[in-house]
Amino acid sequence: MSAKSPVRGWDQADFRCGRCGAQHTAHTEADYLKVVGAHGDAHAVWDRLNPIERDGITSILRTVLSAPELAVELLALADRQPAGGEGR
Repeated sequence: MSAKSPVRGWDQADFRCGRCGAQHTAHTEADYLKVVGAHGDAHAVWDRLNPIERDGITSILRTVLSAPELAVELLALADRQPAGGEGR
């Protein structure tokens, strides 16, 4: 195949979840597999949570994901704490 030949094969794929209706478009097979895997994992975690835990994790994720630097600092803080301790 010459350098000017069009690439053949993967173009894009749409994923639609039959459980919640979420839709994602992936442009490579690797991205598609990553999206499907992450979405399935999210359902698995969500299904294990009770309503109070769901509200809590949703609130935490909204806060942390809106400020990536906060996520980095929280992880660094957690890494500095003794295992199972109150770290002050």
